[in-house]
Amino acid sequence: MSWSPRPLQLDDLPGLLQVQRACYGDEYVEGAEVFARRIASTVNCSLVLEREGVVCAYLAAYRSRAGKVTPLHGDFEAISAPDTLYLHDMAVHPDFAGQGLAHALLQHMRDLAKHAALPFSGLVSVQGSQAYWARQGYELHELRDPQQQASLASYGEDAVYMLASIDW
Repeated sequence: MSWSPRPLQLDDLPGLLQVQRACYGDEYVEGAEVFARRIASTVNCSLVLEREGVVCAYLAAYRSRAGKVTPLHGDFEAISAPDTLYLHDMAVHPDFAGQGLAHALLQHMRDLAKHAALPFSGLVSVQGSQAYWARQGYELHELRDPQQQASLASYGEDAVYMLASIDW
């Protein structure tokens, strides 16, 4: 069965929150108000996968700059001269695991990044996902700016910033 991502919409938020809770528990759940602001952002590139009206997976993303971290519960901030597609959050509901949803979302994002001529993709790896992201072409990237370090710290002690080249 093939999956076709589409842009995340306000009507998807109840389902998105269900996916978040199923994947993360309450610790990392970001509210509907936060996602509504992100959807309204001019730099938003977020996607959703749904089947028969049920949100199965999503990828919250936006155009940003390498080394810039959006804090947990933060807004997608527009900047001049973006060079990075920032993957803020990706989750697949456990009921749909192993069906290629993450791959479909990431492939669509790669295509969007290439089309937008963004040479990098960045993300914050949490909950032990660093090995997964390394398999996707991401590498640890040290943050030297104190403000970005503070944003990274909002995700907890195990959080790391990772960066990949778009020609992955």
